[in-house]
Amino acid sequence: MSKELGTASKTGEKLARLEETLGYQFGRPELLELALTHRSARQRDLDAPAEDNERLEFFGDRVLGLIASEYLVQTYPDWDAGKLSKAHSRLVSGAAVRSAAQALDLGRYLRLGRGEEMTGGREKQSLLADAYEAVIAAIYLDGGIEAARSFIRRSLLDPAILHSDQPLHLSDYKSALQEWVQQHARGRVEYRIERESGPDHRKLFEVEAWLNGERLAASEGRSKKEAEQSAARQALASLLATSNRK
Repeated sequence: MSKELGTASKTGEKLARLEETLGYQFGRPELLELALTHRSARQRDLDAPAEDNERLEFFGDRVLGLIASEYLVQTYPDWDAGKLSKAHSRLVSGAAVRSAAQALDLGRYLRLGRGEEMTGGREKQSLLADAYEAVIAAIYLDGGIEAARSFIRRSLLDPAILHSDQPLHLSDYKSALQEWVQQHARGRVEYRIERESGPDHRKLFEVEAWLNGERLAASEGRSKKEAEQSAARQALASLLATSNRK
């Protein structure tokens, strides 16, 4: 067997394992391969697709938003627009999407360039979130909206609701964190923007939560608000865990 055929065979086997994890078999597996291709891979891999997954990620983000909105309207008919909006923000947040990507072990299947590989690209929150949304788009393009809906529900929506520690519409972790801090007379939480990256239409913000000179948590988000809320959620969970151990 030639080297090219051997490589193609291994790639096919790898994608087949991922399809089993996703619970969806592609009629056009090249869509799945494209969804897993980060732009850095095109810089070194002559066998990589001519495109990367950025366009699919853009489309998948919109499909996710639509399906999440539909799910909430059907599941909670008594909620007003305010509750629906807060719950929607929580379901499609970077933290929720990254959690879904990690549960599927998408990082293992990413096609990355040498630089991303050497700097832990398979664990990067932004790359995992983008890959998950690109996979949504790939499934939609291959099997239609029903297939995409089914995938999103079982991989993100149902787990997010099942494992939620509070009602979906109560997602203001910054307020909850500050309330806990004030109750324990510990000062005021400060949020610092550590870094901004990406083009203007796909900005990524890295935010740290600090309290009395101590860094409590750090997280990423597509907006400052999302990154701060995610950092606050992690900080609150850490403080509660520490308090419970005392």
